[in-house]
Amino acid sequence: MMRAIRAEKARRVVESEREHTRKNADAIRAHCETLAGFVREAWHVLEPNARYIHNWHIDAICEHLEAVTDGRINRLLANVPPGSMKSLLVSVFWNAWEWGPKGLRSLRYLTTAFNDGPVKRDTRKTRDLILSEWYQSLWPEVNLTRTAEMSFANSDTGTREGVAFGSLTSQRGDRLIIDDPHSVDTAESETERNNTTRRFREGALNRLNDQEKSAIVVIMQRLHEDDVSGTILKLGMGYTHLMLPLEFEPERACQTSIGFKDPRVVDGDLLDPQRMPRETVDKMKRDTTAYTMAGQYQQRPAPREGGIFKRHWFEIVPAAPAGARKCRGWDLAASKAKVGSSASGPAYTAGVKVSELNGVYYIEHAIRERGSPAEVDRMILNTAVADGRAVTISIPQDPGQAAKGQVLAFAKLLAGYNVRFSPETGDKETRALPVSAQAEVGNVKIVKGAWNDAFLEEICTFPAGTFKDQTDALSRAFAELLKGGSPTLIVQNHGI
Repeated sequence: MMRAIRAEKARRVVESEREHTRKNADAIRAHCETLAGFVREAWHVLEPNARYIHNWHIDAICEHLEAVTDGRINRLLANVPPGSMKSLLVSVFWNAWEWGPKGLRSLRYLTTAFNDGPVKRDTRKTRDLILSEWYQSLWPEVNLTRTAEMSFANSDTGTREGVAFGSLTSQRGDRLIIDDPHSVDTAESETERNNTTRRFREGALNRLNDQEKSAIVVIMQRLHEDDVSGTILKLGMGYTHLMLPLEFEPERACQTSIGFKDPRVVDGDLLDPQRMPRETVDKMKRDTTAYTMAGQYQQRPAPREGGIFKRHWFEIVPAAPAGARKCRGWDLAASKAKVGSSASGPAYTAGVKVSELNGVYYIEHAIRERGSPAEVDRMILNTAVADGRAVTISIPQDPGQAAKGQVLAFAKLLAGYNVRFSPETGDKETRALPVSAQAEVGNVKIVKGAWNDAFLEEICTFPAGTFKDQTDALSRAFAELLKGGSPTLIVQNHGI
């Protein structure tokens, strides 16, 4: 009985939708003149049980695909986070839109991904959309004459062929869609990554029907600085680059050749707060690695093995030797994090303790916190007490007139401790190079502690990572130990 009731309800829903489409066909077709409008109207066909959620980034991707359709651009690179509807937009809706509403039924698509799983999935979705009663009632001239798991064709010579990226040979198309050519699991293998970028450079252009008019669209999350996206950008291959990080970074605000500009203005603003609200993003940051967040979500990858610093350079040891000279370097942040603010800002105040004996350096401890000026002062004093008076303290000196007041304040706070001040010179990367050089030859070791993972995540994504505070504190402590006995300013017993 219940089965019959459910079947009747389903029949009535289908009949209602059929009647709605029949009565509003002209209005629906008009709305589908834009790709974003088509996505809204067609959503219920592919996702009948999920509410469509629109966001400005969908408009941005659609506008760039429309620019390919009308010939304004023929090379597009889009870097967007996972969960942004990228595959649906580029590998499903766009094909059905160009064949149907735009009447470009003779276009031939060649679609690819890192393996045939996503290719089969998106081929099936595109085919199901085109064959749906809704689509056929509006664009009946799109008549499929061949359907298979990885390909189909229409009666106007239009085709869609799907292949795994490693098999990108023999077929050709007017549209080459490369959707995530790298596997998350193998992008870190230099051999696999190089094989993928080589296939892209050697094979992509050969897959086009017309070198001038045919288009290549690459859409992917970043996995490594030398992935396909990195290759396109480093070689200046002439792609329009749409880059949309999960959290906005003003210094990297995207602008493209078609007049698009990222509409966000506040540092840390989310790409799509409805699909991925702040609470979800903060949980992701807690549960995944800084490398994953930097590459896949922020679109600025650093190699997992490290940039300036490589993980395998650092031996983990149980303790530093007795008799070593010790210094804790500090990197000072300006303010405390506000409730509800981006987890990517403000910066931390960080302190890193380093010791040296016989030319070998030991990173003994790292601490970082966000806090008010009073909380930061308390942390620095408590850390000094825990370290003991034998540990030199190195603090960056403010420029100009502010320096005297700063020195006096820390002189009072840290009376009796050996405190040294010096201004920062050069950029952060330059300051990190001396300690990086020592680490590379095995002269820097890390004392085992609960802080190790967070510390290594930061320095091994430096300088591409979000945070650089611990790296800067490390550079300062190392530089102070190199000076030996020549302090810039020494604060002892309230004296300067």
